[in-house]
Amino acid sequence: MRIAFRTDASLDIGSGHVMRCLTLAARLRDAGAEVVFLCREHPGNLVALLEGRGFAVGVLPAGGATEDDAGPAHARWLGAHWEDDARQTIAALPWRADWLVTDHYGIDQRWQGALRSHAGRILVIDDLADRRHDCDCLLDQNLTELGAARYAGLVPAGCTLLVGPHYALLQPQYAVLHARARPREGAVRRVLVFFGGVDRDGLTGRTVRAILALRHLELRADIVVGPANPALQDLREQCAHDGRITVHAALPSLAPLMMSADLAVGAGGATSWERLCLGLPCLAVTLAENQVETTRLMARQGLVEWLGSAEEITETVIADALARWCERGIPAGWLRDFGTIDGRGADRVSDVLLGTSREHGMGAEDE
Repeated sequence: MRIAFRTDASLDIGSGHVMRCLTLAARLRDAGAEVVFLCREHPGNLVALLEGRGFAVGVLPAGGATEDDAGPAHARWLGAHWEDDARQTIAALPWRADWLVTDHYGIDQRWQGALRSHAGRILVIDDLADRRHDCDCLLDQNLTELGAARYAGLVPAGCTLLVGPHYALLQPQYAVLHARARPREGAVRRVLVFFGGVDRDGLTGRTVRAILALRHLELRADIVVGPANPALQDLREQCAHDGRITVHAALPSLAPLMMSADLAVGAGGATSWERLCLGLPCLAVTLAENQVETTRLMARQGLVEWLGSAEEITETVIADALARWCERGIPAGWLRDFGTIDGRGADRVSDVLLGTSREHGMGAEDE
């Protein structure tokens, strides 16, 4: 089976779309599929990372017109007019794909329709539910009030909907570690800080300064950023003289650090499912509007402490929250339903694409 992924990373987009596609692509390759990525050469792209993991990448050129009055809200993230992007994608495809996977807020039904004759079926990975799609299957791994009903009228009749954290695209080691992990309780001695590979809001720096101000606490901290983070060198210099803090860049996985941490400080996006899979509590900050509903629901269910949105968060807010958790400790039983996110979401999605799923036939919806 031949499967193509159209997705991007950039300083604006961040790394999350590519990283979750990479997880699914690795699972599909392990099952025998031939996989290619199609990515635009934006500043902050992850083409080298994909190639380093052994995947072929068709590179679309940077630049080009992005004006599209009838397009989605994030049309400019495509880096080209949708018709140009579609043509370039077709030209970069090495073969007709059995499945074409799109994970891009700048792509909608017009682009997908233009690629119809070049792919047997189309899978959309989305979490905005803000535009129409021409697809055979849609994956939204987030927790929302409406669930699959959010996509009513946005996908064709008969489209398979894979909705909820049950389908979260986590690396295989999360399923293995899930069986060994336990929800934390008691003293907070080690904290993990991660706000995405790029962190254009500078929240990593704010959190580092908050930790530096809490010198009286016996607290160790692991700070994780991507190699494209423009503040990487500044962060290293800030932390150089505090032996409690270690800065990590370009890690292949957060899982080992999550297993050793007692508490996380991070974004309210896809990393939420990794943390919950391993029973790690988090002080969460939402970086975009599309993270708010999910993070609010998680906070209501006691799965995170939501500190607020990025523009509201100061060093003092972070420092106060950290000090409070360190002083009171993690309450017993904070995570009531530890088994919900088991780390096997990529297996479930892969089985659907490969036609081996026993949970879903094409055209079924997640309940």
